[in-house]
Amino acid sequence: MNIYKKMCCFLIFSVLSGQLPAQPRSLTLEECYTMARQNYPLIKQHDLIALSSRYSIENAGKLYLPQLTVSGQASYQSQTISFADVIPPLPGLMLPQLSKDQYKIQAEITQQIYDGGFTRLQKESSKANEAIQQQQLEVNLYAIRDRVTQLYFSILLMEAQLKQNDIKKADLQSTTEKTQAALANGVAYHSNVDELKAEIVSSDMNATEFIANRKAYMKMLSLFINQPIDDSVVLTWPAPVLPQQGIHRPELTWYDVQKKAVDVEEKQLRSNYLPRLNAFLQGAYGRPTLNIVDNKFGPWWVGGVRLNWSLGSLYSLKNNRQLLNINRQNLDVSKETFLFNTYLSLEQQNQDVSKFAELINQDDDAIALRTSVKKSAQAQLDNGVITVHEFISKLNAENLAKQSRILHRIQLLQAQYNYKNTSGN
Repeated sequence: MNIYKKMCCFLIFSVLSGQLPAQPRSLTLEECYTMARQNYPLIKQHDLIALSSRYSIENAGKLYLPQLTVSGQASYQSQTISFADVIPPLPGLMLPQLSKDQYKIQAEITQQIYDGGFTRLQKESSKANEAIQQQQLEVNLYAIRDRVTQLYFSILLMEAQLKQNDIKKADLQSTTEKTQAALANGVAYHSNVDELKAEIVSSDMNATEFIANRKAYMKMLSLFINQPIDDSVVLTWPAPVLPQQGIHRPELTWYDVQKKAVDVEEKQLRSNYLPRLNAFLQGAYGRPTLNIVDNKFGPWWVGGVRLNWSLGSLYSLKNNRQLLNINRQNLDVSKETFLFNTYLSLEQQNQDVSKFAELINQDDDAIALRTSVKKSAQAQLDNGVITVHEFISKLNAENLAKQSRILHRIQLLQAQYNYKNTSGN
């Protein structure tokens, strides 16, 4: 019971003092993809593109609001109508005379009634342009995955090589201790111990290089995901993925939305030669008024409907349609080229997956043989049959085989994820 109380007190004290070991924080490759996308400065364009499109659509909708135009004019003309020239003089009749200086200030309100679908197509065009920009942004953001993948697997490679280097160093230290004991008993040379120690120093140098490279890669990955990464963060080894058929890259959607934008442009061609109908109301003040006989300042107004029908666009309609068809064909060619190049990359990456998988199997056979040779060399060294130099040669051969397997294992996983990213699956 006293032991139980002591354990409880120790745990409570450890929690309060923060002495319990902190749990390492794990980080996966998919999490890095997500955080890198969210942190990349280009992601801010998403909202800006949407906001710009919303304003464009709102502006297009306001074309159906009443439009107010105000104008003014003051003029002097060399001649006006002379009623005396056309009406015979009559006793007691005073014919009016129009002033050569004339003034007018006018306001006109127009209301669109029919615009041939121009406003609706303006909205569709704004939405199509937004879709193109948003998808282009997706294409640019997708490219981040390749850079994150390279950094992530580079860190895993440095960590795995560092662990294997530590194993080699442990073997060297164990052999050094045995050789020092043999030296003390007069059955070994001092140069044997020095040679083993020199090999340990070489392992330490390799470890320094692995650690420095790992630190550099972690700093770059940390900048990408905007999260601190230190020795307390454990990068999880990604699960192997099987290649899947088909391509689902954002570039394909980008080509499709561009073709939809071309369809909207073709509709706008038809809209250009349709008539426009609007209602108007004019109000004015000036001299003369609509009653030109009365040469005085005064107000007047005019209301009605106005039809505008410009057929000039028909001259270039056929050529414009041909240009749009050429644009569609260019998009089809670009899409076909992208698919062709992507399939070539996938074929190469698929071959890489098969190659590294086969190399790993060969690495296993090589490691088994090298380990057997090293164990035999260890026994021979203990019995004084071979020299330390010969043992180190066998040990390095085994270590090289294990390092090769580590490299091929990382390369296999990276090839699988390169295939996954290239196919968009």
